[in-house]
Formats: sequence, C-alpha cells, structure tokens
Amino acid sequence: MTLSDFLEFIIFKYDDISVTLFDIIQIVLILTFARFITYFVKRIFGRAVSRKTVDHGTASSLRQLLNYFIWIITILFTLDFSGIGITVILAYSTALFVGLGLGLQDTFRDFISGIILLTERSISAGDIIEIDGMTGIVKEVGLRTTKISTRDDISVILPNSKLTNQGVINWSHQNTATRFHISVGVAYGSNTDEVKKQLIECMKKSPDVHSKPAPSVQFKNFGNSALEFNANFHSSNLFRIEFTKSDIRFSIDEAFRKNNITIAFPQMDVWMHNK
Repeated sequence: MTLSDFLEFIIFKYDDISVTLFDIIQIVLILTFARFITYFVKRIFGRAVSRKTVDHGTASSLRQLLNYFIWIITILFTLDFSGIGITVILAYSTALFVGLGLGLQDTFRDFISGIILLTERSISAGDIIEIDGMTGIVKEVGLRTTKISTRDDISVILPNSKLTNQGVINWSHQNTATRFHISVGVAYGSNTDEVKKQLIECMKKSPDVHSKPAPSVQFKNFGNSALEFNANFHSSNLFRIEFTKSDIRFSIDEAFRKNNITIAFPQMDVWMHNK
C-alpha cells in the first residue's frame, strides 16, 4: 500500500459524503491552527492590558468576540475541507433546528443577550454590578452566561438575558466616587452639634473616605425613640464598602461613649391610670 492509498483510506462514508484519513489529518491541523490563533490573540490582549493601552473589560469583550468568530470560521472551513457542504447540513437539520428552537427559546435568548453585552459593553469583566440586591465583580462575560464573584467570594452564574432584561446597577460606570451613608439614632436631649462633630471626625478617620466632597451630616428626622442622623461620605472602595462602613461604625460607637452620647434604642412608656 502506497502513502497515497493510505491517506485516501475511507474512514466514514454516508451517501455521497466520505471522510478519508487525509481529511482527518487536515481537520486536526486546522483545529490546531485555530487553537494557536486564539492563544496568540489572548497573549496580545494580555500584553495590551498590562501596558494599560486597553482596559481589562474592553480586552475581555473583544477577545471573546474574536474567539467566537475564529471558531465559527474554523468549523465552516473544516466542513468544507471534509467535503460536507453547508447546504447539506441545513437540509438534514432543518427539522432538528425547529425542534431546538421551540425547546430552547430561553437558551437562544441568552445567546442574543450575550452578543448584546459583548458588543455594547454595558457590562464588562472587572465591573462591579448590583442585581436583585446582590453585589459582585464580573469575572467573565460569556456568550450564554456571565460569571460574577460576590462580596462573600461566592461564584454566581447568571443567564445573560437576566442582565439585559432587568435593571442592573453598574457601579464601575461612576466617573467619580460614590456617595454612601450610615444611619444612626441618638437619644432625645443629646447635643446635636456634638453629634454632628463626632460623626464627621469619625468619617474623616477612615482612609477610604474622600476629603472632596467632604463628609456631611444630615439631621434626618425626629423618630419615635431617637433623633435620626445620616452620616454621608464619598468613597471609591465600592466592592468592600461594607467593611469601610463597619470601621466607621466602630469609630462612632467609641466616640459616642467617650462624649456621653447615647445611641438610642426602642422605648415604650406605659402610663397606669387609677380610677
């Protein structure tokens, strides 16, 4: 048997479609070349991010789109090399596609949503988002799902349609520091000027609190059991802001104790009337 006969050995045959050993070798080479191209693209964007010529979110979105495009072209090119025409595939799979279309509507919706997210870049890798009361960092935007890591370091997989159809807060789209507040109530009769002074000093002590805009205090309300205040501050520590708030609360509790300011708690007065 000659080398030519060996390479032309038919491995699979169906009607007019036949796959030889040479076709298999070509397919393997094409897939290997495509894998090399995707790896090369990954290295290029990795270098661009490290040099800060492209931000991480943009690089991740563009790399995903290029990868999908490369693999689609590779699959079509592989089928053509194998002698399998696209029209033949469509003819044999029309009924299958109809069935899949009816049964996988949600999946197709997620795919379309993934394309929208990758092209519009409303949400990108590295963004801090909040959805349904859950806050997390976007780790990867895929074609069907998006992976985020919450503040408790829990990985959550979200279908892309949920991100396009629901209201999502993207904290990373803020051009400036975000404003946060801490609510605190003090007992009636407390010196409100001293309360304001201590709250501002406690916020200024935190390294995560910006000096501009400066921290401020609002006398929010005369509550049922307390004088209610809001301690407002700006910070860029978006993802770990709850730790910043916790540190400020510790500082407020210590400052109030030193200055004899009582943090209010619910009270009820009961009047006994004897007839």
